[in-house]
Amino acid sequence: MTFNDRTALVTGAGRGIGKAIAENLAAKGVKLICVSKNPDSCGAVADAITAAGGSAVARAIDVSDGPAVEAAAADLLKEFKQIDILINNAGITRDGLLARMSEEDWNSVIQTNLSSAFHWTKAIGWPMCRNRWGRVVNISSVSGIMGNAGQANYSAAKAGLIGFTKTVAKEFARRNVTANVVAPGFIQTDMTAELNEEVQKAVTEFIPMRRFGQVDDIAHATSFLCSEEASYITGQVFTIDGGMAM
Repeated sequence: MTFNDRTALVTGAGRGIGKAIAENLAAKGVKLICVSKNPDSCGAVADAITAAGGSAVARAIDVSDGPAVEAAAADLLKEFKQIDILINNAGITRDGLLARMSEEDWNSVIQTNLSSAFHWTKAIGWPMCRNRWGRVVNISSVSGIMGNAGQANYSAAKAGLIGFTKTVAKEFARRNVTANVVAPGFIQTDMTAELNEEVQKAVTEFIPMRRFGQVDDIAHATSFLCSEEASYITGQVFTIDGGMAM
């Protein structure tokens, strides 16, 4: 994979998939801006990247807060001159059956998982277009493709990311900016670790490969979509799920 002195911003970079994506890109020489709501988690990731010889800074930003994202993006663009790669990965869950789901749980998931991508892409995507080079990768989920009982808010947000990305791809294509989706299945993270053993076993029965994926599986695919070699791929959804959504 080829990267020519690029700078990437990764949201939700403090742990799990976001952390793996940030570390994978940094290992390829990309400068990283690690964003999460928790300053300790994104700070630890940026410190680890720097200690390993890479280049990274951390910024604690609530991605669900549109004005905060707009202000942070403006400051970052002044500091870094340009941001070439945007990974919208930040996400939360507030699971529950629809009949019992509160409006607060609905709104918090939509704002964090979907609206955040709108705010970041609007703030950083247009400067990419002016620079005539850019990569946007939105981390969705197979839940956004298949639906999942107890996750009406999460599935809606992740499905929304797919439609949003396809539209961005059409709007940005003539300016050499691509936009794609990576849709993970069940990946071993802190989030899936909260599932009890019985649930994990039941879920595995629906996965043809009979196992959960690793965060590096997502990171490698994401890095490829950000590389020079992926310059003619846009508006696509890449499911990385062990065959579950076939």
